[in-house]
Amino acid sequence: MSSSEPPAEPAGALPAVAPQLRSLRRRAGLTLEAAARAAGLSPAHLSRLETGQRQPSLPMLLALARIYSTTVSELLGESVAERDAVVRAADMEPTVAGGWTYRQAGAPGRGMQALRVQVPYGAQDDIVRVHPGEEWLYVLAGRLRLRLGDTTHRLGPGDSAHFDSLTPHRIAAEDPGGLELLFVHTLLQSPTATLCLGPAHPGEAR
Repeated sequence: MSSSEPPAEPAGALPAVAPQLRSLRRRAGLTLEAAARAAGLSPAHLSRLETGQRQPSLPMLLALARIYSTTVSELLGESVAERDAVVRAADMEPTVAGGWTYRQAGAPGRGMQALRVQVPYGAQDDIVRVHPGEEWLYVLAGRLRLRLGDTTHRLGPGDSAHFDSLTPHRIAAEDPGGLELLFVHTLLQSPTATLCLGPAHPGEAR
């Protein structure tokens, strides 16, 4: 393996994806060389992923899902039930975790997860998040204090932000009245509370 290639995840860290990778690449009409180049891998490394000799990291799964125009769930071979395209407000059951209130604003099992989030003043203020993927947020009400790396941004209603989730980031309500967000991110699917909560200690990556 080239020294520029990222290390693979430890064996057993993710479900076996080898049976899916080759068929999804061919379905996308890509040669091994073209897919490897687009993913920033060597053809030999992608071949080892497709034959089960290596396990991909989460960033690799996200990259391959984008290249093959599919979802991480499909890469993992998960069967997903038929989903409605429309989510009704009455069906957005709230989940409360860490003081935040989450409502699913999109269908589960997609490559992106959409949420409507209420953030009270002071909740999770000290939690720094770092994880693979991308995030987009839109302020519906209140004022947001968004820390990206070493820079603090203050956003009001109608403002939005789109950033790489590997940038250390912290989300907090600027005012005692709290704030409400629309929030979209690309991550491996898991329960809302574990997806959106940060680490137990500030600065610790999840």
